[in-house]
Amino acid sequence: MQTLAYGSWSSPIDAALAAAHDGHPEYVGFVGDEVWWTAPRPAEGGRRTLVRRRADGTEESVLPAPWNVRSRVIEYGGQPWAGVLRDGEPLVVFVNFADQRLYRYEPGGEPRPLTPVSPVGGGLRWAEPQLRLERGEVWCVLEEFTGDGPTDVRRVLAAVPLDGSAAQDRDAVRELGDDRHRFVTGPRLSPDGRRAAWLAWDHPRMPWDGTELVVAEVGDDGTFREARTVAGGPEESIAQVDWSTDGCLLYASDRMGWWNLYKDDQPLCPREEEFGGPLWKLGHRWFAPLESGLIAVVHGRGATALGILDPETGEVVDAAGPWTEFAPTLAVHGERVVAVGASPRSAYEVIELDTRTGRARVVGSAHADAVDPAHYPEPLIRTFTGPDGRDIHAHIYPPHHPGYVAPAAELPPYVVWAHGGPTGHAPLVLDLEIAYFTSRGIGVAEVNYGGSTGYGREYRNRLREQWGVVDVEDCAAVALALADEGTADRDRLAIRGGSAGGWTTAASLTSTDVYACGTIIYPILDLAGWATGETHDFESQYLESLVGPLAEVPARYAQRSPVEHADRVTAPFLLLQGLDDVICPPAQCERFLARMRGRGVPHAYIAFEGEGHGFRRAETMVRVLESELSLYAQVFTLNPSGIPTLELVK
Repeated sequence: MQTLAYGSWSSPIDAALAAAHDGHPEYVGFVGDEVWWTAPRPAEGGRRTLVRRRADGTEESVLPAPWNVRSRVIEYGGQPWAGVLRDGEPLVVFVNFADQRLYRYEPGGEPRPLTPVSPVGGGLRWAEPQLRLERGEVWCVLEEFTGDGPTDVRRVLAAVPLDGSAAQDRDAVRELGDDRHRFVTGPRLSPDGRRAAWLAWDHPRMPWDGTELVVAEVGDDGTFREARTVAGGPEESIAQVDWSTDGCLLYASDRMGWWNLYKDDQPLCPREEEFGGPLWKLGHRWFAPLESGLIAVVHGRGATALGILDPETGEVVDAAGPWTEFAPTLAVHGERVVAVGASPRSAYEVIELDTRTGRARVVGSAHADAVDPAHYPEPLIRTFTGPDGRDIHAHIYPPHHPGYVAPAAELPPYVVWAHGGPTGHAPLVLDLEIAYFTSRGIGVAEVNYGGSTGYGREYRNRLREQWGVVDVEDCAAVALALADEGTADRDRLAIRGGSAGGWTTAASLTSTDVYACGTIIYPILDLAGWATGETHDFESQYLESLVGPLAEVPARYAQRSPVEHADRVTAPFLLLQGLDDVICPPAQCERFLARMRGRGVPHAYIAFEGEGHGFRRAETMVRVLESELSLYAQVFTLNPSGIPTLELVK
């Protein structure tokens, strides 16, 4: 064991390795007996491919580059594919990211477009495709731009002909209902095919604030009639809806303070834990009914588990295994359940649970240790006390290396990670980006600040009109608590985050003196600009709940915006931005930097061509990690080896 200062430990986890393992499998499904899913390819321009697991256990990437299976509906996307067996062979439909057209694909042939390209605004986009072979159609959510502005858009449930007759003809797309609601999820058909159920909501609500559960009759012509709201409302968030095998409505509602499951308005398993989550992407699934009447569920408080719920008794039996976090994607086939799970020792994997035997096993994207797992950090699940005595949940990752220790008198530097959303949470999983820092002697504290999901609606609502206050206070409280207890060096604290986490980082640097530096990644920096046309439609009125109505509290928008208080920034920072980002546009970064010019604060700005909101390309992620480490090295006087020096300007 070698004694060496924190931040100078040599690690086998380099930036290229971390980038190669970025992203995880998503949108699992069955095509016949086979399990299929989408998977990231960082080295192939950041695209997502479609993967099938054949009967012999081999995995095959179905679509070669440049095909990119990813939807842009509400910009965050949604379920981008569906498949069935027809005459013993797979028939698949998918959304291609580049043109957002829906394509039909059968192995052995080339993908054929089913939908046209629209020259208007953001064009035509599709999500949650469902094959209806009996009608020769694909039922989808259609997002259609009606003008050039980001909010010139309508969303409707639609049917696309499978024969390709709509490939050049928008009029051949059949609308299933009207566009009375701003947002809709894909329809779920009752077992007898006579009713359809979906979720809907309208501005200024976000889906975790309040949604409506809509049920309609399905006419003989395949259109939806007599649509009516049967549950939900402005203060009740329904996260998902489906049907039980006996034709009853199943849905996850937070009407009692937690997303719990209901069957025709009766609670199935009332608990102070979540059986749902924030609907950031259309097609998220936290539960799936089985033919037996049992229900597969992803549930938990903070972390999540995969379980089987007996609706008759309310009992949940969780799958045995090492996984501590499950993504909101589920598929069932007979008595088989497929999910995506991870743990602090393994990245996300495709997992199959046999409900007859209770046996769970990895069937796809199996985790393989790229380095000796002795280099992985050992997270601590902590609850801290914040202002007014409120609880703050966090995951603490101390510096860790099997071959090094620091001098006894030295305390480690720590970086607070603020997650995005802000209505989201930091999952308790192996992340090689975290290990990149901890294995070099830099601690990481992931803070699930007030407003995070996983802890009930009351915890989530702490951020209402308090964004830029509660999140900033909670992150600072954790950082200072670590310093006060002797875990972290008070003079070597940093903060970093992307998107809403970038906002929290920038707001922390303009309103506190807790941090010696910060890394701000594709952030929100100007609230007034974001609220008046500088973002996409989905979040265009998000600030109504996070900050308050702009017309009523304009001073609050100015008071909290980092761009208005650039003169308060004294700590060095790194600002990272994708030039194709339509959610947090580069204009906000440029505005912020203009106000920093000539102030003498060391900083760096790196903008990446071809990157949007969330970096996906391996080469981008390598530069991001190395630049971030270089910032900390310069500010904290660390000595990491083999890292290019980030040029800081004043």
